[in-house]
Amino acid sequence: MEKELKPWPALWALVIGFFMILIDTTIVSVANPAIMKGLDLGTDYNSVIWVTSAYLLAYAVPLLITGRLGDRFGPKNLYLVGLVIFTLASAWCGFSGVMPGGGIGMLITARVVQGLGAALMTPQTMAVITRIFPPDRRGAAMGLWGAVAGVATLIGPLLGGVLVDGLGWEWIFFINVPVGVVAFVLAARLVPKLPTHSHSFDILGVVLSAVGMFLLVFGIQEGGTYDWGTITGPITVWGLIISGIVVLIAFVVWQAFNKKEPLLPLKLFRDRNFSLSNAAITTVGFAVTCMALPLVFYYQTVRGLTPTESALMLAPMAIFSGVLAPFVGKLIDRINPRYFATIGLLLFATSLFWYSRLLTPDVSIWWLLAPSALLGIAMSGVWGPISTTATRNLPMNQAGAGSGVFNTTRQVGAVLGSASIAALISSRLAVDLPKAPGGATPSEAAAGTELPTFLHAGFTQAMSEALLLPAAVALLGALIVVWWEKPKPPAWGPRADAAAAGATAAGASAAGAVTHGSHAAPVPVDAVVHGSHAADAPPLTDLSEGEEPPHGIHAAPVAD
Repeated sequence: MEKELKPWPALWALVIGFFMILIDTTIVSVANPAIMKGLDLGTDYNSVIWVTSAYLLAYAVPLLITGRLGDRFGPKNLYLVGLVIFTLASAWCGFSGVMPGGGIGMLITARVVQGLGAALMTPQTMAVITRIFPPDRRGAAMGLWGAVAGVATLIGPLLGGVLVDGLGWEWIFFINVPVGVVAFVLAARLVPKLPTHSHSFDILGVVLSAVGMFLLVFGIQEGGTYDWGTITGPITVWGLIISGIVVLIAFVVWQAFNKKEPLLPLKLFRDRNFSLSNAAITTVGFAVTCMALPLVFYYQTVRGLTPTESALMLAPMAIFSGVLAPFVGKLIDRINPRYFATIGLLLFATSLFWYSRLLTPDVSIWWLLAPSALLGIAMSGVWGPISTTATRNLPMNQAGAGSGVFNTTRQVGAVLGSASIAALISSRLAVDLPKAPGGATPSEAAAGTELPTFLHAGFTQAMSEALLLPAAVALLGALIVVWWEKPKPPAWGPRADAAAAGATAAGASAAGAVTHGSHAAPVPVDAVVHGSHAADAPPLTDLSEGEEPPHGIHAAPVAD
Protein backbone atom coordinates (compact mmCIF):
# COMPACT_ATOMS: atom_id res chain seq x y z
CA MET A 1 0.00 0.00 0.00
CA GLU A 2 1.21 3.49 -0.71
CA LYS A 3 1.05 4.72 2.87
CA GLU A 4 2.94 1.64 4.03
CA LEU A 5 5.95 2.90 2.11
CA LYS A 6 6.16 6.00 4.35
CA PRO A 7 6.88 4.61 7.81
CA TRP A 8 8.36 7.73 9.40
CA PRO A 9 5.32 10.02 9.00
CA ALA A 10 3.19 7.17 10.39
CA LEU A 11 5.53 6.78 13.35
CA TRP A 12 5.44 10.50 14.14
CA ALA A 13 1.65 10.41 14.11
CA LEU A 14 1.59 7.42 16.47
CA VAL A 15 4.07 8.77 19.00
CA ILE A 16 1.83 11.77 19.66
CA GLY A 17 -0.67 9.42 21.28
CA PHE A 18 2.15 7.56 23.04
CA PHE A 19 3.47 10.91 24.25
CA MET A 20 0.03 11.81 25.64
CA ILE A 21 -0.21 8.53 27.58
CA LEU A 22 3.22 9.09 29.14
CA ILE A 23 2.46 12.70 29.97
CA ASP A 24 -0.74 11.67 31.72
CA THR A 25 1.15 9.40 34.09
CA THR A 26 3.89 11.90 34.96
CA ILE A 27 1.48 14.80 35.34
CA VAL A 28 -0.58 12.90 37.89
CA SER A 29 2.47 12.00 39.99
CA VAL A 30 3.30 15.71 40.37
CA ALA A 31 -0.31 16.66 41.08
CA ASN A 32 -1.00 14.05 43.80
CA PRO A 33 -0.71 16.48 46.73
CA ALA A 34 -2.99 19.01 44.97
CA ILE A 35 -5.56 16.29 44.24
CA MET A 36 -5.51 15.28 47.91
CA LYS A 37 -6.30 18.85 48.92
CA GLY A 38 -8.74 19.61 46.09
CA LEU A 39 -10.92 16.58 46.71
CA ASP A 40 -10.78 16.92 50.52
CA LEU A 41 -9.11 13.54 51.02
CA GLY A 42 -7.60 14.61 54.30
CA THR A 43 -5.08 12.00 55.41
CA ASP A 44 -6.28 9.22 53.09
CA TYR A 45 -2.94 8.69 51.38
CA ASN A 46 -3.88 5.41 49.66
CA SER A 47 -6.91 6.97 47.97
CA VAL A 48 -4.78 9.29 45.85
CA ILE A 49 -2.43 6.41 45.04
CA TRP A 50 -5.43 4.61 43.53
CA VAL A 51 -5.82 7.49 41.07
CA THR A 52 -2.63 6.13 39.50
CA SER A 53 -3.05 2.44 40.36
CA ALA A 54 -6.59 2.20 38.93
CA TYR A 55 -5.36 3.67 35.65
CA LEU A 56 -2.39 1.32 35.50
CA LEU A 57 -4.52 -1.71 36.38
CA ALA A 58 -7.15 -0.91 33.72
CA TYR A 59 -4.28 -0.30 31.30
CA ALA A 60 -2.50 -3.60 31.99
CA VAL A 61 -5.31 -6.16 32.16
CA PRO A 62 -6.72 -5.85 28.60
CA LEU A 63 -3.41 -5.49 26.73
CA LEU A 64 -3.20 -9.12 25.68
CA ILE A 65 -6.59 -9.10 24.01
CA THR A 66 -6.31 -5.57 22.56
CA GLY A 67 -3.17 -6.69 20.74
CA ARG A 68 -5.18 -9.52 19.17
CA LEU A 69 -8.04 -7.16 18.37
CA GLY A 70 -5.57 -5.05 16.42
CA ASP A 71 -4.54 -8.08 14.35
CA ARG A 72 -8.19 -8.90 13.71
CA PHE A 73 -9.70 -5.48 12.98
CA GLY A 74 -6.61 -3.50 12.01
CA PRO A 75 -4.17 -1.66 14.29
CA LYS A 76 -5.14 1.72 12.86
CA ASN A 77 -8.84 1.24 13.65
CA LEU A 78 -8.17 0.09 17.23
CA TYR A 79 -5.72 2.94 17.80
CA LEU A 80 -8.27 5.54 16.73
CA VAL A 81 -11.03 4.01 18.89
CA GLY A 82 -8.71 3.95 21.90
CA LEU A 83 -7.66 7.55 21.26
CA VAL A 84 -11.29 8.71 21.29
CA ILE A 85 -11.99 6.85 24.56
CA PHE A 86 -8.82 8.20 26.18
CA THR A 87 -9.57 11.79 25.16
CA LEU A 88 -13.20 11.73 26.36
CA ALA A 89 -12.18 10.04 29.63
CA SER A 90 -9.60 12.79 30.18
CA ALA A 91 -12.36 15.40 30.04
CA TRP A 92 -14.38 13.27 32.49
CA CYS A 93 -11.42 13.18 34.90
CA GLY A 94 -11.20 16.97 34.80
CA PHE A 95 -14.89 17.43 35.59
CA SER A 96 -15.00 14.70 38.28
CA GLY A 97 -14.66 17.20 41.13
CA VAL A 98 -17.64 19.36 40.09
CA MET A 99 -20.09 16.85 38.58
CA PRO A 100 -23.08 15.69 40.68
CA GLY A 101 -21.89 12.84 42.84
CA GLY A 102 -18.31 13.68 41.93
CA GLY A 103 -15.25 13.20 44.07
CA ILE A 104 -12.40 10.75 44.43
CA GLY A 105 -14.61 7.79 43.48
CA MET A 106 -15.65 9.36 40.19
CA LEU A 107 -12.07 10.39 39.43
CA ILE A 108 -10.87 6.83 39.96
CA THR A 109 -13.70 5.51 37.74
CA ALA A 110 -12.81 7.96 34.98
CA ARG A 111 -9.17 6.92 35.28
CA VAL A 112 -10.22 3.30 34.76
CA VAL A 113 -11.93 4.25 31.48
CA GLN A 114 -8.89 6.29 30.52
CA GLY A 115 -6.72 3.24 31.15
CA LEU A 116 -8.94 1.14 28.88
CA GLY A 117 -8.45 3.69 26.09
CA ALA A 118 -4.68 3.57 26.61
CA ALA A 119 -4.82 -0.24 26.49
CA LEU A 120 -6.45 -0.10 23.07
CA MET A 121 -3.83 2.33 21.75
CA THR A 122 -0.49 1.05 23.02
CA PRO A 123 -0.20 -2.41 21.37
CA GLN A 124 -1.20 -0.93 18.03
CA THR A 125 1.69 1.55 18.01
CA MET A 126 4.28 -1.19 18.52
CA ALA A 127 2.50 -3.55 16.10
CA VAL A 128 2.59 -0.90 13.35
CA ILE A 129 6.29 -0.23 13.98
CA THR A 130 7.03 -3.97 13.88
CA ARG A 131 5.23 -4.35 10.56
CA ILE A 132 6.40 -1.28 8.64
CA PHE A 133 10.04 -1.07 9.82
CA PRO A 134 12.40 -3.95 8.88
CA PRO A 135 14.16 -5.56 11.87
CA ASP A 136 17.52 -4.04 10.88
CA ARG A 137 16.01 -0.54 10.65
CA ARG A 138 13.86 -0.73 13.75
CA GLY A 139 16.44 0.59 16.20
CA ALA A 140 16.10 4.16 14.94
CA ALA A 141 12.31 3.94 15.31
CA MET A 142 12.61 2.61 18.85
CA GLY A 143 15.19 5.30 19.53
CA LEU A 144 12.55 7.88 18.67
CA TRP A 145 10.29 6.19 21.19
CA GLY A 146 13.01 6.57 23.78
CA ALA A 147 13.40 10.24 22.93
CA VAL A 148 9.64 10.74 23.24
CA ALA A 149 9.72 9.06 26.65
CA GLY A 150 12.51 11.38 27.75
CA VAL A 151 10.77 14.53 26.53
CA ALA A 152 7.49 13.42 28.13
CA THR A 153 9.34 12.93 31.40
CA LEU A 154 10.27 16.61 31.28
CA ILE A 155 7.17 18.13 29.71
CA GLY A 156 4.74 16.11 31.87
CA PRO A 157 5.96 17.27 35.28
CA LEU A 158 6.71 20.81 34.07
CA LEU A 159 3.35 21.20 32.37
CA GLY A 160 1.67 19.58 35.36
CA GLY A 161 3.38 21.97 37.75
CA VAL A 162 2.43 25.03 35.71
CA LEU A 163 -1.19 23.87 35.32
CA VAL A 164 -1.59 22.91 38.99
CA ASP A 165 -0.06 26.16 40.21
CA GLY A 166 -1.88 28.38 37.72
CA LEU A 167 -5.23 26.75 36.89
CA GLY A 168 -5.78 23.80 39.24
CA TRP A 169 -5.29 20.03 39.11
CA GLU A 170 -8.26 19.55 36.75
CA TRP A 171 -6.27 21.02 33.88
CA ILE A 172 -3.75 18.20 33.90
CA PHE A 173 -6.58 16.18 32.34
CA PHE A 174 -8.19 18.91 30.22
CA ILE A 175 -4.89 19.42 28.38
CA ASN A 176 -5.30 15.96 26.81
CA VAL A 177 -8.38 17.04 24.86
CA PRO A 178 -6.73 19.30 22.22
CA VAL A 179 -3.72 16.96 22.00
CA GLY A 180 -6.07 14.03 21.43
CA VAL A 181 -7.87 15.86 18.62
CA VAL A 182 -4.59 16.64 16.83
CA ALA A 183 -3.37 13.06 17.32
CA PHE A 184 -6.60 11.69 15.84
CA VAL A 185 -6.40 13.84 12.69
CA LEU A 186 -2.75 12.96 12.06
CA ALA A 187 -3.20 9.24 12.69
CA ALA A 188 -6.26 9.10 10.43
CA ARG A 189 -4.27 10.69 7.59
CA LEU A 190 -0.78 9.22 7.98
CA VAL A 191 -1.02 5.75 9.54
CA PRO A 192 -1.45 3.05 6.88
CA LYS A 193 -4.14 0.40 6.92
CA LEU A 194 -2.42 -2.96 7.33
CA PRO A 195 -3.69 -6.44 6.41
CA THR A 196 -5.76 -8.14 9.13
CA HIS A 197 -5.60 -11.72 10.39
CA SER A 198 -8.45 -13.86 11.63
CA HIS A 199 -8.23 -14.73 15.33
CA SER A 200 -10.43 -16.45 17.87
CA PHE A 201 -10.59 -14.99 21.36
CA ASP A 202 -9.79 -16.84 24.56
CA ILE A 203 -12.57 -15.64 26.87
CA LEU A 204 -11.52 -17.89 29.76
CA GLY A 205 -7.97 -16.58 29.45
CA VAL A 206 -9.21 -12.99 29.61
CA VAL A 207 -11.21 -13.72 32.77
CA LEU A 208 -8.37 -15.57 34.49
CA SER A 209 -5.77 -12.89 33.70
CA ALA A 210 -8.07 -10.04 34.81
CA VAL A 211 -9.10 -11.73 38.07
CA GLY A 212 -5.56 -12.79 38.92
CA MET A 213 -4.11 -9.34 38.31
CA PHE A 214 -6.83 -7.59 40.28
CA LEU A 215 -6.46 -9.86 43.33
CA LEU A 216 -2.69 -9.56 43.34
CA VAL A 217 -2.51 -5.78 42.91
CA PHE A 218 -5.39 -4.99 45.26
CA GLY A 219 -3.79 -7.17 47.95
CA ILE A 220 -0.43 -5.42 47.65
CA GLN A 221 -1.97 -1.94 47.35
CA GLU A 222 -4.26 -2.22 50.37
CA GLY A 223 -1.99 -4.35 52.56
CA GLY A 224 -0.78 -1.42 54.65
CA THR A 225 -4.34 -0.12 55.15
CA TYR A 226 -5.36 -3.37 56.83
CA ASP A 227 -2.02 -3.98 58.59
CA TRP A 228 -1.52 -6.99 56.29
CA GLY A 229 -4.30 -8.76 58.15
CA THR A 230 -8.06 -9.22 57.85
CA ILE A 231 -10.02 -7.08 55.38
CA THR A 232 -13.49 -8.35 56.18
CA GLY A 233 -14.77 -11.68 57.47
CA PRO A 234 -12.60 -14.50 56.13
CA ILE A 235 -10.96 -12.27 53.48
CA THR A 236 -7.37 -11.35 54.32
CA VAL A 237 -4.67 -9.41 52.52
CA TRP A 238 -2.42 -12.41 52.15
CA GLY A 239 -5.36 -14.51 51.07
CA LEU A 240 -5.96 -12.12 48.17
CA ILE A 241 -2.30 -12.05 47.18
CA ILE A 242 -1.94 -15.84 47.24
CA SER A 243 -5.24 -16.28 45.40
CA GLY A 244 -4.07 -13.86 42.71
CA ILE A 245 -0.85 -15.82 42.22
CA VAL A 246 -2.77 -19.11 42.02
CA VAL A 247 -5.20 -17.70 39.43
CA LEU A 248 -2.34 -16.36 37.32
CA ILE A 249 -0.66 -19.77 37.43
CA ALA A 250 -3.96 -21.32 36.31
CA PHE A 251 -4.03 -18.78 33.47
CA VAL A 252 -0.59 -19.86 32.25
CA VAL A 253 -1.52 -23.56 32.50
CA TRP A 254 -4.70 -22.93 30.50
CA GLN A 255 -2.68 -21.14 27.82
CA ALA A 256 -0.46 -24.22 27.51
CA PHE A 257 -3.42 -26.61 27.14
CA ASN A 258 -5.67 -24.42 24.99
CA LYS A 259 -5.77 -26.24 21.65
CA LYS A 260 -7.42 -23.39 19.73
CA GLU A 261 -5.79 -19.96 19.97
CA PRO A 262 -4.55 -18.95 23.43
CA LEU A 263 -4.65 -15.36 24.60
CA LEU A 264 -0.96 -15.61 25.50
CA PRO A 265 0.94 -17.43 22.70
CA LEU A 266 3.49 -19.31 24.81
CA LYS A 267 5.42 -20.29 21.68
CA LEU A 268 6.64 -16.69 21.45
CA PHE A 269 8.67 -17.34 24.59
CA ARG A 270 10.71 -20.00 22.80
CA ASP A 271 12.72 -17.05 21.51
CA ARG A 272 15.21 -16.45 24.30
CA ASN A 273 15.60 -12.74 23.64
CA PHE A 274 11.83 -12.19 23.58
CA SER A 275 11.49 -13.89 26.98
CA LEU A 276 14.37 -12.01 28.57
CA SER A 277 13.23 -8.70 27.09
CA ASN A 278 9.79 -9.14 28.64
CA ALA A 279 11.37 -9.83 32.02
CA ALA A 280 13.64 -6.80 31.62
CA ILE A 281 10.84 -4.41 30.64
CA THR A 282 8.88 -5.59 33.69
CA THR A 283 11.72 -4.43 35.93
CA VAL A 284 11.94 -1.12 34.04
CA GLY A 285 8.18 -0.48 34.37
CA PHE A 286 8.40 -1.31 38.09
CA ALA A 287 11.41 0.93 38.77
CA VAL A 288 10.26 3.92 36.70
CA THR A 289 6.87 3.96 38.44
CA CYS A 290 8.47 3.58 41.86
CA MET A 291 11.12 6.26 41.65
CA ALA A 292 9.01 9.38 41.09
CA LEU A 293 6.77 9.22 44.16
CA PRO A 294 9.41 9.40 46.93
CA LEU A 295 11.23 12.23 45.13
CA VAL A 296 8.11 14.31 44.49
CA PHE A 297 6.91 14.01 48.09
CA TYR A 298 10.38 14.84 49.41
CA TYR A 299 10.65 17.97 47.24
CA GLN A 300 7.18 19.25 48.05
CA THR A 301 6.70 18.04 51.64
CA VAL A 302 10.19 18.51 53.12
CA ARG A 303 11.75 21.17 50.92
CA GLY A 304 8.53 23.13 50.32
CA LEU A 305 8.92 23.30 46.53
CA THR A 306 5.95 24.02 44.31
CA PRO A 307 4.88 21.37 41.76
CA THR A 308 6.65 23.37 39.03
CA GLU A 309 9.87 23.63 41.02
CA SER A 310 9.81 19.94 41.93
CA ALA A 311 9.31 19.08 38.25
CA LEU A 312 12.33 21.20 37.29
CA MET A 313 14.44 18.99 39.55
CA LEU A 314 13.79 16.18 37.04
CA ALA A 315 14.71 18.32 34.01
CA PRO A 316 18.30 16.96 33.59
CA MET A 317 16.93 13.42 33.38
CA ALA A 318 14.50 14.32 30.61
CA ILE A 319 17.00 16.44 28.66
CA PHE A 320 19.77 13.84 28.61
CA SER A 321 17.36 11.03 27.79
CA GLY A 322 15.64 12.95 25.00
CA VAL A 323 18.92 14.03 23.37
CA LEU A 324 20.79 10.71 23.62
CA ALA A 325 18.02 8.21 22.86
CA PRO A 326 17.91 8.83 19.07
CA PHE A 327 21.69 8.33 18.81
CA VAL A 328 21.47 5.09 20.77
CA GLY A 329 18.62 4.00 18.48
CA LYS A 330 20.81 4.38 15.38
CA LEU A 331 23.71 2.53 16.98
CA ILE A 332 21.72 -0.52 18.08
CA ASP A 333 21.02 -1.36 14.43
CA ARG A 334 24.77 -2.07 14.09
CA ILE A 335 26.02 -2.84 17.63
CA ASN A 336 24.73 -5.56 19.96
CA PRO A 337 21.92 -3.92 22.01
CA ARG A 338 22.99 -5.94 25.07
CA TYR A 339 25.86 -3.54 25.75
CA PHE A 340 23.62 -0.47 25.81
CA ALA A 341 20.87 -2.09 27.90
CA THR A 342 23.27 -3.55 30.48
CA ILE A 343 25.13 -0.27 30.98
CA GLY A 344 21.87 1.70 30.99
CA LEU A 345 20.26 -0.43 33.69
CA LEU A 346 23.42 -0.42 35.82
CA LEU A 347 23.51 3.39 35.61
CA PHE A 348 19.78 3.45 36.42
CA ALA A 349 20.37 1.52 39.64
CA THR A 350 23.44 3.64 40.48
CA SER A 351 21.56 6.93 40.05
CA LEU A 352 18.72 5.84 42.35
CA PHE A 353 21.19 4.62 44.98
CA TRP A 354 22.99 7.97 44.67
CA TYR A 355 19.68 9.78 45.21
CA SER A 356 19.05 7.65 48.29
CA ARG A 357 22.43 8.52 49.82
CA LEU A 358 22.11 12.25 49.04
CA LEU A 359 18.64 12.81 50.51
CA THR A 360 18.85 14.75 53.77
CA PRO A 361 16.60 17.56 55.03
CA ASP A 362 19.23 20.22 54.28
CA VAL A 363 21.23 18.89 51.29
CA SER A 364 21.89 21.52 48.63
CA ILE A 365 19.19 21.34 45.96
CA TRP A 366 21.87 21.72 43.29
CA TRP A 367 23.51 18.43 44.30
CA LEU A 368 20.26 16.61 43.54
CA LEU A 369 20.51 17.60 39.86
CA ALA A 370 23.56 15.34 39.40
CA PRO A 371 21.81 11.96 39.90
CA SER A 372 18.97 13.30 37.76
CA ALA A 373 21.42 13.81 34.88
CA LEU A 374 22.89 10.33 35.36
CA LEU A 375 19.39 8.92 35.34
CA GLY A 376 18.74 10.56 31.95
CA ILE A 377 21.91 9.04 30.49
CA ALA A 378 20.80 5.67 31.84
CA MET A 379 17.28 5.85 30.41
CA SER A 380 18.59 6.65 26.91
CA GLY A 381 20.12 3.16 26.84
CA VAL A 382 17.11 1.30 28.22
CA TRP A 383 13.88 1.77 26.24
CA GLY A 384 15.17 1.47 22.66
CA PRO A 385 17.46 -1.57 23.09
CA ILE A 386 14.89 -3.58 25.06
CA SER A 387 12.02 -2.80 22.69
CA THR A 388 14.11 -3.53 19.59
CA THR A 389 15.39 -6.84 20.95
CA ALA A 390 11.90 -7.94 21.97
CA THR A 391 10.37 -7.29 18.54
CA ARG A 392 13.27 -8.23 16.27
CA ASN A 393 12.23 -11.87 15.70
CA LEU A 394 8.44 -11.46 15.89
CA PRO A 395 6.66 -13.13 12.93
CA MET A 396 4.51 -10.72 10.96
CA ASN A 397 1.21 -12.45 11.80
CA GLN A 398 2.03 -12.33 15.53
CA ALA A 399 2.99 -8.64 15.68
CA GLY A 400 -0.14 -7.70 17.61
CA ALA A 401 0.09 -10.63 20.01
CA GLY A 402 3.80 -10.05 20.66
CA SER A 403 3.27 -6.33 21.17
CA GLY A 404 0.39 -7.06 23.53
CA VAL A 405 2.54 -9.43 25.58
CA PHE A 406 5.45 -6.95 25.74
CA ASN A 407 3.27 -4.04 26.79
CA THR A 408 1.41 -6.23 29.29
CA THR A 409 4.61 -7.22 31.06
CA ARG A 410 5.72 -3.58 31.12
CA GLN A 411 2.42 -2.51 32.65
CA VAL A 412 2.40 -5.42 35.10
CA GLY A 413 5.71 -4.06 36.35
CA ALA A 414 4.25 -0.54 36.58
CA VAL A 415 1.16 -1.71 38.48
CA LEU A 416 3.18 -3.77 40.94
CA GLY A 417 5.65 -0.90 41.29
CA SER A 418 2.90 1.59 42.11
CA ALA A 419 1.34 -0.76 44.66
CA SER A 420 4.66 -1.75 46.19
CA ILE A 421 6.03 1.76 46.61
CA ALA A 422 2.81 2.89 48.29
CA ALA A 423 2.98 0.01 50.75
CA LEU A 424 6.70 0.57 51.36
CA ILE A 425 6.35 4.32 51.94
CA SER A 426 3.51 3.78 54.40
CA SER A 427 5.48 1.16 56.32
CA ARG A 428 8.67 3.24 56.43
CA LEU A 429 6.78 6.34 57.58
CA ALA A 430 5.30 4.31 60.42
CA VAL A 431 8.83 3.35 61.49
CA ASP A 432 10.79 6.55 60.81
CA LEU A 433 8.41 9.34 61.85
CA PRO A 434 8.19 10.26 65.52
CA LYS A 435 4.90 11.12 67.16
CA ALA A 436 4.19 14.84 67.22
CA PRO A 437 3.16 16.67 70.38
CA GLY A 438 -0.61 16.46 70.49
CA GLY A 439 -0.73 13.09 68.76
CA ALA A 440 0.21 13.70 65.11
CA THR A 441 0.48 10.41 63.27
CA PRO A 442 2.80 9.38 60.45
CA SER A 443 -0.06 9.27 57.95
CA GLU A 444 -0.84 12.92 58.66
CA ALA A 445 2.68 13.75 57.60
CA ALA A 446 2.01 12.38 54.14
CA ALA A 447 -1.10 14.44 53.51
CA GLY A 448 0.66 16.61 50.94
CA THR A 449 1.35 19.62 53.17
CA GLU A 450 4.71 20.94 54.34
CA LEU A 451 5.85 19.23 57.51
CA PRO A 452 6.94 20.82 60.77
CA THR A 453 10.72 20.88 61.02
CA PHE A 454 11.02 18.16 63.67
CA LEU A 455 9.47 15.63 61.25
CA HIS A 456 11.78 16.42 58.32
CA ALA A 457 14.53 13.96 59.24
CA GLY A 458 12.18 11.01 59.69
CA PHE A 459 10.21 11.72 56.52
CA THR A 460 13.40 12.14 54.47
CA GLN A 461 14.77 8.89 55.86
CA ALA A 462 11.60 7.09 54.78
CA MET A 463 11.83 8.47 51.23
CA SER A 464 15.52 7.61 51.06
CA GLU A 465 14.84 4.01 52.06
CA ALA A 466 11.96 3.74 49.60
CA LEU A 467 14.28 4.65 46.69
CA LEU A 468 16.35 1.52 47.35
CA LEU A 469 13.47 -0.64 46.08
CA PRO A 470 13.53 0.64 42.46
CA ALA A 471 17.35 0.67 42.59
CA ALA A 472 17.39 -3.04 43.43
CA VAL A 473 14.83 -3.86 40.73
CA ALA A 474 16.82 -1.93 38.08
CA LEU A 475 19.91 -3.92 39.07
CA LEU A 476 17.89 -7.11 38.57
CA GLY A 477 17.03 -5.86 35.06
CA ALA A 478 20.74 -5.45 34.28
CA LEU A 479 21.38 -9.04 35.35
CA ILE A 480 18.60 -10.20 32.99
CA VAL A 481 19.74 -8.44 29.80
CA VAL A 482 23.30 -9.71 30.22
CA TRP A 483 21.95 -13.08 29.03
CA TRP A 484 20.60 -11.83 25.70
CA GLU A 485 21.79 -13.79 22.68
CA LYS A 486 23.57 -12.03 19.86
CA PRO A 487 20.87 -10.73 17.46
CA LYS A 488 20.03 -13.11 14.63
CA PRO A 489 20.20 -11.95 10.99
CA PRO A 490 16.98 -10.14 10.07
CA ALA A 491 14.25 -12.22 8.44
CA TRP A 492 13.26 -9.39 6.09
CA GLY A 493 14.38 -5.90 5.13
CA PRO A 494 17.37 -4.42 3.24
CA ARG A 495 20.05 -6.48 4.98
CA ALA A 496 18.08 -9.70 4.58
CA ASP A 497 17.64 -8.97 0.86
CA ALA A 498 21.35 -8.20 0.51
CA ALA A 499 22.27 -11.44 2.27
CA ALA A 500 19.92 -13.42 0.04
CA ALA A 501 21.33 -11.72 -3.05
CA GLY A 502 24.87 -12.54 -1.98
CA ALA A 503 23.99 -16.17 -1.33
CA THR A 504 22.25 -16.51 -4.69
CA ALA A 505 25.09 -14.84 -6.55
CA ALA A 506 27.60 -17.10 -4.84
CA GLY A 507 25.55 -20.14 -5.78
CA ALA A 508 25.31 -19.04 -9.38
CA SER A 509 29.05 -18.43 -9.51
CA ALA A 510 29.75 -21.87 -8.10
CA ALA A 511 27.44 -23.51 -10.62
CA GLY A 512 29.15 -21.64 -13.43
CA ALA A 513 27.56 -19.16 -15.79
CA VAL A 514 27.11 -19.87 -19.50
CA THR A 515 29.49 -17.61 -21.44
CA HIS A 516 30.79 -17.43 -25.00
CA GLY A 517 34.49 -17.97 -25.21
CA SER A 518 37.43 -16.67 -23.30
CA HIS A 519 36.27 -13.10 -23.49
CA ALA A 520 33.30 -13.58 -21.13
CA ALA A 521 33.15 -10.66 -18.71
CA PRO A 522 30.95 -9.58 -15.82
CA VAL A 523 27.45 -8.57 -16.79
CA PRO A 524 27.23 -5.12 -18.40
CA VAL A 525 25.25 -2.42 -16.69
CA ASP A 526 22.74 -2.12 -19.47
CA ALA A 527 21.72 -5.73 -19.07
CA VAL A 528 18.21 -6.47 -17.93
CA VAL A 529 18.44 -6.79 -14.14
CA HIS A 530 16.52 -9.72 -12.68
CA GLY A 531 15.63 -8.58 -9.15
CA SER A 532 18.15 -8.42 -6.35
CA HIS A 533 20.26 -11.22 -7.80
CA ALA A 534 21.78 -9.24 -10.69
CA ALA A 535 25.57 -9.25 -10.73
CA ASP A 536 27.69 -6.14 -10.51
CA ALA A 537 29.10 -5.06 -13.88
CA PRO A 538 31.49 -2.56 -15.45
CA PRO A 539 30.36 -0.20 -18.18
CA LEU A 540 30.48 -1.33 -21.80
CA THR A 541 33.46 0.91 -22.52
CA ASP A 542 35.59 -1.59 -20.54
CA LEU A 543 35.10 -4.17 -23.30
CA SER A 544 37.72 -4.70 -25.98
CA GLU A 545 37.16 -3.25 -29.41
CA GLY A 546 34.85 -5.46 -31.39
CA GLU A 547 33.99 -7.61 -28.37
CA GLU A 548 30.31 -8.28 -27.85
CA PRO A 549 28.69 -8.36 -24.43
CA PRO A 550 28.51 -11.75 -22.69
CA HIS A 551 25.40 -13.91 -22.95
CA GLY A 552 25.44 -15.16 -19.37
CA ILE A 553 22.45 -15.93 -17.20
CA HIS A 554 21.85 -12.28 -16.27
CA ALA A 555 22.74 -10.67 -19.60
CA ALA A 556 20.19 -9.07 -21.89
CA PRO A 557 19.90 -10.22 -25.48
CA VAL A 558 22.39 -8.42 -27.68
CA ALA A 559 20.73 -5.86 -29.92
CA ASP A 560 21.61 -5.66 -33.57
